[in-house]
Amino acid sequence: GVLAHLELLEAQAHEAAVKQEEREQQEEKLARLKARVQELRLQRDELRAKVDLQQKGEPGKEGAVPNLAQPTARAVIEWKIRSIKAMLQVFYLTGISGKLTKQGVCFCISTAYEGTYLDSYYLDLLTKPEVQIYRHSVPVFIPLHQIAKKYLQTDIRRFLSVLSDHLNAYVGRRHQVDQLQEHFSDQIEGTLQRNSLCNLLVFNYNVSSTSKTFPFNVRLLYGDLCHSLPTEVTISCTPDAPASLAETAAAHSDLFRRVGLHKAFRSFSGAAGSVA
Repeated sequence: GVLAHLELLEAQAHEAAVKQEEREQQEEKLARLKARVQELRLQRDELRAKVDLQQKGEPGKEGAVPNLAQPTARAVIEWKIRSIKAMLQVFYLTGISGKLTKQGVCFCISTAYEGTYLDSYYLDLLTKPEVQIYRHSVPVFIPLHQIAKKYLQTDIRRFLSVLSDHLNAYVGRRHQVDQLQEHFSDQIEGTLQRNSLCNLLVFNYNVSSTSKTFPFNVRLLYGDLCHSLPTEVTISCTPDAPASLAETAAAHSDLFRRVGLHKAFRSFSGAAGSVA
């Protein structure tokens, strides 16, 4: 009957949402692989340059000349230019751009979610006498200083990559909440509660069963701050709710773990609208 049809539509919507999420994950993986290829090419060029410098500097090598100061200086400059170009290409593929300043370098980290550009954050670094953060626009709740302590002095690329992951995950979570409140506010009961980092969400939404409406209470915890999907989902209902809603809660819980909030609610609404 109607319930069976509803379950079928929910299953179809869930399958479509999962496939879409898998496609997006594949696209993100391809972008990361491209960035990794560029990074490996950069490392290869650095090794080649070092080998060239050693060969030019060793006496007795064929082609060596007595005065090696100028060729060595040129080789160093050429190597630095190649390294900078390769590094900028790596950063470009990951949404990071940079430019030299009088005191060091200024990086811009652009964030996006599902192909939609959201915000840009700036990071001004001093390079002398050691690399340090001069000023930035990173939100205070992002663990910038912990990330810097771990990577800034030893691996600047890793530092920027981890910081970018944190920022993209944060804006992704925030964007999902904004989309949910903008397009599905009629299904939300009361006020959605969230913290600044958007890694803990608590809200209620209504689910219909046998011509009655029951509220689902949801608690989403995003334990991995570098991802925009929750690691823990808790859904509860009122004691007088029919037992069949337990299966609905389990299906919704699985969907929340797999796709963004607004996509999950779009699936709910699509299934309900088809039945109506």
